[in-house]
Amino acid sequence: MLNDNTADNESKRYLALTGGVGGAKLAYGLAQVLPHESLVIAVNIGDDFEHLGLTICPDLDTVLYTLAGIVHPQQGWGRADESFGVLDELRRFGADDWFTLGDRDIALHLLRRQLLEQGLSLSQTALEIARRLGIATTVLPVSDDVLRTIVRSDRGPLAFQEYFVKLRCVPVVQALDFEGAAQARLTPALRGLLDSADLGGVILCPSNPYLSLAPMLAIAELRDRLRDSKVPVIAVVPATVILPKAYTVKTGTAVEEP
Repeated sequence: MLNDNTADNESKRYLALTGGVGGAKLAYGLAQVLPHESLVIAVNIGDDFEHLGLTICPDLDTVLYTLAGIVHPQQGWGRADESFGVLDELRRFGADDWFTLGDRDIALHLLRRQLLEQGLSLSQTALEIARRLGIATTVLPVSDDVLRTIVRSDRGPLAFQEYFVKLRCVPVVQALDFEGAAQARLTPALRGLLDSADLGGVILCPSNPYLSLAPMLAIAELRDRLRDSKVPVIAVVPATVILPKAYTVKTGTAVEEP
């Protein structure tokens, strides 16, 4: 991706598309070797959902925690040195406790809700939270619009977190739908970077190809720009794994073909 012209490389900017744990680790590595102004990290929002009145962004938060150096070192997600007093009290009240939120994690979600209620977009809240965490690299959701991964299963359609966490992946998956992808637009900053002459390359991080990368690639605006890109688009996992022949993305919906 980089050529021998050092001065030219230093003027280039790079885009990393990532999901959660695996991709966050590569994003962290890229942030260590590239100047912060030369890297933009765009994150999957297909896993996002509303829980206990809070907007939960699992992939975005994993990337933020990883870049800030405060992610749980064994899990690769959630906060290090976490406590669960609020969750324990929720259980005492008989409230929903199937999605584990630690006390430090809840603090971030309360801040996000406050910023959203003040009228900030999701990308603006991500930038503000990153600033407060001391992250210099630009971290953005791929879109400010609602895009949700829905699992078509033998139990009917399930929101991804319900399938993945609450039901522990027990239902049989038949296909994945990316609701809202047909209407979703890229964040303005991401669109500007993809249209910029300074763009040096795009990196598809090693995140789950079906659950983290495919929702982003279901956005036609992103997919078309990558297809027509004049700069290298590097997939850390094989492209045939990202979108195999038996799996196509059409009008914002990934459908399994016979």
